[in-house]
Amino acid sequence: MNRYKVAVIGCGRVAEKHLKAYSKLKDRLELICVADPAMDHAKKVLAERGFTGVKIYSDYEDMLSNETVDICAITVPSGLHYKIATTCLNKGINILLEKPMTMSNKESKELYELSKSLNKKIAMGHIYRYFPLVGILREDIKNGAFGKITHGTICVRWGHGQDYYDSAAWRGTWKSDGGALMNQSIHAVDLLLWLMDSKAVSVTSKLAQRLRDIEAEDVGMAIMELDNGALAMIEGTTATLPDGKEAMFSIFGEKGSVSLGLKRGKPSLDIRNAKGKKINFRYIRKQLGKGGFKSFSYALNPHTGIYADLVNAIDNDTQPVADAYAGYTSVDNLLGIYKAAKEGCSVSLPLSEEFTTEDMTGFFGKK
Repeated sequence: MNRYKVAVIGCGRVAEKHLKAYSKLKDRLELICVADPAMDHAKKVLAERGFTGVKIYSDYEDMLSNETVDICAITVPSGLHYKIATTCLNKGINILLEKPMTMSNKESKELYELSKSLNKKIAMGHIYRYFPLVGILREDIKNGAFGKITHGTICVRWGHGQDYYDSAAWRGTWKSDGGALMNQSIHAVDLLLWLMDSKAVSVTSKLAQRLRDIEAEDVGMAIMELDNGALAMIEGTTATLPDGKEAMFSIFGEKGSVSLGLKRGKPSLDIRNAKGKKINFRYIRKQLGKGGFKSFSYALNPHTGIYADLVNAIDNDTQPVADAYAGYTSVDNLLGIYKAAKEGCSVSLPLSEEFTTEDMTGFFGKK
């Protein structure tokens, strides 16, 4: 089996999850270089994770001009994703791109189409698709095990104090980050629609700014109409207690229901059949039969699962579970939520014209 050479652009807090994945998959991945303007910080991060002999660059373009790599992880502020990802793809490099893909539906679509034309893989950091059980549940929902789906809900209460936003000038800005929906909830919206095997056709929404001193929203809610007639309700906020983080998903059908997620860092699972009987262990056994205990370990660091899947996609010329198309559609859906809030009416999806998070500038009276 090939061992792929990896580069990382950006050594912020999420980069540590990537480094942990490389340690777990060292027989398939070799980290050879990183790029970050704060080179001393990058050196410290590498040392703390036990990586030696890794070249450090202050500029990613210099790194990509001097190094030959197979996979590049892009972990910089979201507003920089498009330019860097385009550069990597045009150099023939596969990408693991953190969410959101870009801050513009037009740019996200261009990245999707570029990766397709060059036959290069983009694996999105939509971590929830890689949690245990979700793939099996999706297949059963798709094949009718839960009957006709009526609706689904997600609540992402991912509390962050003001210190989180004050730690970096780009956090909470329309240009580079967005608010609780775009940053903390986008991969949850992605998972809900993926599990329901449906596409959004319209959305209505409301945004609020309640506790955090930022440009964007710290509370957002939306209702989506899906192409099969089902509804999806979305709640995303960072205006909750930081030590009470939760992300819960629920799907309801005529023959049962599914509820899963995280509450205060602990997994929560409630799967029921048409008689209301809890059938959790049936799915746990299925997951063990499919991937063994190893697949459950991915819940501790989903990035390990993302990389394992990306390596498999490159090996076999298939698409990652969370691929470039997922990156594009999730951005389009989130921007549809923002546009609906701005215009105060229902908006059709996919969006017919370009919309960016910067189009929301001044929504709360801040410029």
